[in-house]
Amino acid sequence: MVRGEQKELFELIKTIAASQGLKGFWKGNFVNILRTAPFKAIHFYAYDTYRSQLMKLTGNEETTNFERFVAGAASGITATLLCIPMDTIRTKMVAPGGEALGGVIGTFHHMIQTEGFFSLYKGLVPSILSMAPSGAVFYGVYDILKSAYLHSPEGRKRIQKMKQEVQELNAFEQLELGPIRTLIYGAIAGACAEAATYPFEVVRRQLQMQVKETRLSALATCVKIVEQGGVPALYAGLIPSLLQVQFRSLILLLLKGFLVLEVMITWWMSACVDH
Repeated sequence: MVRGEQKELFELIKTIAASQGLKGFWKGNFVNILRTAPFKAIHFYAYDTYRSQLMKLTGNEETTNFERFVAGAASGITATLLCIPMDTIRTKMVAPGGEALGGVIGTFHHMIQTEGFFSLYKGLVPSILSMAPSGAVFYGVYDILKSAYLHSPEGRKRIQKMKQEVQELNAFEQLELGPIRTLIYGAIAGACAEAATYPFEVVRRQLQMQVKETRLSALATCVKIVEQGGVPALYAGLIPSLLQVQFRSLILLLLKGFLVLEVMITWWMSACVDH
């Protein structure tokens, strides 16, 4: 997929399993964690910061959809600028021949020595261009689903119940949509955003794989991909990517369940000790 080859999902799974074994499915995962953890932290922190500043500028007491969109796009761009070098290194490592570069440090040194420091920022333009529409689709879909539920009879009933029992509800139960519906709607919105901006991801990966001597612009790379594989080539790997979004939401849901269970057990044990 990284090289632009188009293979069926099951064929690709068989190829990875046969050539690299089970560990091949986690190839580059350590670098991905090193990238994802700071990316998410910066994204969330920047989002709250930008949102707060926008509310101060506009004088609004609550965040509007437009302010959410601007804050989401700005925070995504900020996180991308700071974290894209790790993503470029990961792409190099998982590509054919990446094992010979010697891990994260070896790949970093190789890129600096052969292509210069700014080679770490290959694919930056399509990454930034994808942030605004990604934020628009995500927050747009999420707000549509949320609004539809809150205006339904069930949603109105839940809001009324929350107002009456606010002191008795835990942090998860105080979510307007409830924890499960929040995660489901978030997964749907994430999948829509992923599908809408995936061509930018494909172009970015191709840019990161190019060497200095044959480097193309983002537009030229996009044209080349379409010429070689047609428009469907811009969506190569979309299904695994969407599955990843859904599995991530499921894992979050399971972790949330374990966390609630742990809190309940801790509370029960404390109550027993007190009595």
